[in-house]
Amino acid sequence: MKAILSVLLAGMIHLSGWTQSVKLNSYPLAQAVIFLDFDGQYVQGTSWNWGGPINAQASGLSSAAITEIFNRVAEDYRIFNINITTDSTVYASAPINKRTRVIITPTYQWYGAAGGVAYVGSFTWGDDTPAWVFSGLLNNNVKNIAEAASHEAGHTLGLQHQSSYDVNCIKTAEYSSGQGSGEISWAPIMGVGYYRNSTTWHNGPNAYGCTSFQSDIDIIAGSPNNIGLRSDEHGNNHSTATAVTVLANNFQASGIINNSPDKDVFRLDLAATNHLSLSANPQSVGSGNAGANVDIRVTLLDQNGDTLSRYNPSNLLNAGVDTNLNSGTYYIVVEGVANAFLADYGSLGYYSINGSLAGVLPVNRLQLFGRTEKNKHRLNWIYEGDETIKQVEIQSSANGVNFKTIDQIGSEIRSYEYSPFASGTVYYRIRLVSAADEKTFYSNIIVLKGEAAGDFHLLSTIVKNDIRYLATKEFHYQLLDQRGSLLQNGRIMPGNDYLPVANIPQGLFILRVVNSSGSQSFKLIKQ
Repeated sequence: MKAILSVLLAGMIHLSGWTQSVKLNSYPLAQAVIFLDFDGQYVQGTSWNWGGPINAQASGLSSAAITEIFNRVAEDYRIFNINITTDSTVYASAPINKRTRVIITPTYQWYGAAGGVAYVGSFTWGDDTPAWVFSGLLNNNVKNIAEAASHEAGHTLGLQHQSSYDVNCIKTAEYSSGQGSGEISWAPIMGVGYYRNSTTWHNGPNAYGCTSFQSDIDIIAGSPNNIGLRSDEHGNNHSTATAVTVLANNFQASGIINNSPDKDVFRLDLAATNHLSLSANPQSVGSGNAGANVDIRVTLLDQNGDTLSRYNPSNLLNAGVDTNLNSGTYYIVVEGVANAFLADYGSLGYYSINGSLAGVLPVNRLQLFGRTEKNKHRLNWIYEGDETIKQVEIQSSANGVNFKTIDQIGSEIRSYEYSPFASGTVYYRIRLVSAADEKTFYSNIIVLKGEAAGDFHLLSTIVKNDIRYLATKEFHYQLLDQRGSLLQNGRIMPGNDYLPVANIPQGLFILRVVNSSGSQSFKLIKQ
């Protein structure tokens, strides 16, 4: 992606299009427009035509690919009062000095090898000078095309590259490549974002020098573009909170975090004690929050606005709440925050929240107890309710906030034995589901100290249709009956998984696991 600083050349402009792609718009109310043109164009009379007319071919991308590119670019520009569109008629209707066309095409020979190219500041020139993304040179990779489109459109809006410098102020890279790995890996849009999951606007040194800081958001929103930011939809404190409507024990809400101080606050009124499960997710295009721009933190406040708890997993961009609440009024605060790689400045964008409520039994009717014996945790519980229970789940958590089910057992069982997979504190609770109307009930939470259990361990020695295990290494296994006859064998791969034993007869049998470190044998009972 290469930006060109150039004096506008005089001349007549002619742009002819081909068949139109799927029509998409991110914010139709906005006057300003960025047109993602996938349809091919015949371009002449522009500053690009030093070698004559350019017959840019259509991108050839599928509707699904175009839609994903659009969604990625739309999220990059979500906070601004601007419409990302794939509709040429929307572009044609926009003010001539508040629009830019990004031509996405495999035709690059007229320019040379680059991911894309644009004239800096051409958005306001008023002569329809386009920007370019050369899709073929990006191997038609959807993410890379989207990154290039946002980048080149940024140039037309006046942005230079975000660059990297060492401690001596020597430029080490024209394009900052960001930092990190995994879901929270980050790079600036005006650097190179091909290799990071999250790319955002940035306030950092540009290509002119290590002391030449460029605030991308201020430049895009301000003069001469005069685009501005979108209006805030929700109040930022508990006195101006938006009330959520609960229907059939569920509620939804959404919004945009459009500047660093912005917080969106929602009010939740509970008439009775409930278990609250809530997920707050950034806008994304796939698993792992692909293409998300905001790292979400959720804070739960009481009726006085005092903080009860904060939820912000360090390695995820989404956040969740999983807790019991007494009757009363509560406030849910959603905000964008920094993480290990992303600065608070650029942690902005669209989010949605989905919440559900479930009844909670009084403590004296569902009480969980636990103790540690050697490397095992022994749990037992008392249930004295009138409801017939069809499902019992044992749930654990490393932080007391995000729980996962480690086993599902019969409703008649009142005890459980578990070997924690890693050392440290382990939180436990019981989840019950009633037979009549599938109501969900939760026990109290207990805390036990965990000790690492080695390379392989079982979640339970009492099984039904499968053996649940945790393994850090690969093993070969054998299932043997009491006489030593082979019932089943195979390979165990690292991870949290299970072995199917539906065809094994009920009663006692032996599991033997072997690898280069040695062997282990376990006695199991199939019910």
